[in-house]
Amino acid sequence: MENQIFELQYAMDTFYFLVMGALVMWMAAGFAMLEAGMVRAKNTAEILTKNVVLFAIACTAYLVVGYEIMYDGGIFLDGIAGGDDLVKDALAKSAEEGFNGGSVYAGASDFFFQVVFVATAMSIVSGAVAERMKLWAFMLFAVVMTSVIYPLEGSWTWGGKSVFGMFSLGDDFGFLDFAGSGIVHMAGAAAALAGVLLLGARKGKYTKDGAINAIPGANMPLATLGTFILWMGWFGFNGGSVLKLGDMASANAVAMVFLNTNAAAAGGVIAAIILARSLFGKADLTMALNGALAGLVAITAGPDTPSPMMATIIGAVGGILVVFSIVTLDKMKIDDPVGAISVHGVVGLWGLLAVPLTNSDATFIGQIVGALTIFIWVFGASFVTWMVIKAVMGIRVSEEEEYEGVDIGECGLEAYPEFTKS
Repeated sequence: MENQIFELQYAMDTFYFLVMGALVMWMAAGFAMLEAGMVRAKNTAEILTKNVVLFAIACTAYLVVGYEIMYDGGIFLDGIAGGDDLVKDALAKSAEEGFNGGSVYAGASDFFFQVVFVATAMSIVSGAVAERMKLWAFMLFAVVMTSVIYPLEGSWTWGGKSVFGMFSLGDDFGFLDFAGSGIVHMAGAAAALAGVLLLGARKGKYTKDGAINAIPGANMPLATLGTFILWMGWFGFNGGSVLKLGDMASANAVAMVFLNTNAAAAGGVIAAIILARSLFGKADLTMALNGALAGLVAITAGPDTPSPMMATIIGAVGGILVVFSIVTLDKMKIDDPVGAISVHGVVGLWGLLAVPLTNSDATFIGQIVGALTIFIWVFGASFVTWMVIKAVMGIRVSEEEEYEGVDIGECGLEAYPEFTKS
């Protein structure tokens, strides 16, 4: 009877893991729709191609190389299935008969949940470099990012390894990042920032006299749909990071994580739209959308410990930060068509720093050290990778291709052939 209970718990936890992973995978559709809506019509097919292909690259590169780097082919059993010997035996037996030689929790289910996080980090990059980057240069970077750069920083955090053999972020500094405000989102933003700095701004975005020209996206309904898809997928992103559901404590934890995730997103929207109205005199839809995403990013590092009201406040602060960050980056002539660096980078840092406010196990020093480690490594490694790609094949399309739209130059087709004219 006892073994049957544990087998049922194991089956329920595995099923929950897979469903949450599927929700996170659905975020790929959210990123695709958001970015397609925020770019000009003449660049839509190319941005959609990038999102489809980067997901495929992430899945394959992480399978071949990345997962082994991050977890030595597996993750720790302790603390994931309650630490019970019977559960461990069941998991070990299942893994022996399944994926990767018996070294992973729940075999294939863990890999699947991990790999969709990798794809999420890479999706952040695609929007920031939109409308002027060569498609194949981006794909080549995606291979390096998902096979080496992300898995290595992931091994220092969720993987529990020491940073180049020098110190442990978890053991020495108590660094905590529940679902990846820093490990996934800030990492993706750091890679994006490195690419944007080397790539330069879109033609016509900034004038010689310092003026900033707005370049509106072609499809705000699509961008709004993408935001709602991401909002929904985030329940899998944060809720799945509880890692199990098969007992009362875990079920309650999942419910609280869902509640706080939703509350933070709502707080981000409200704060961003009010601030946009105050600054610009208009209710800017793009700021509202980024406010929702900022609230979600902000709560991701610690959705399990705040009260719902505190989660709302954390999300609202994220919504305020993202508006100011987007305006500031524009003044610095850092051209990010979708606001990805602000949403995932600046607010990702805030998410890490917010954890000690509600979790006594975390410290501000530990969170800062963790954030610096992630940013320095990902930004530095990405910058070098982008430079090598630039030297070998170039990373920017020609002025003519940019003017006509990268849909034609890179993909040979248009997303809206009946409504656009090259």
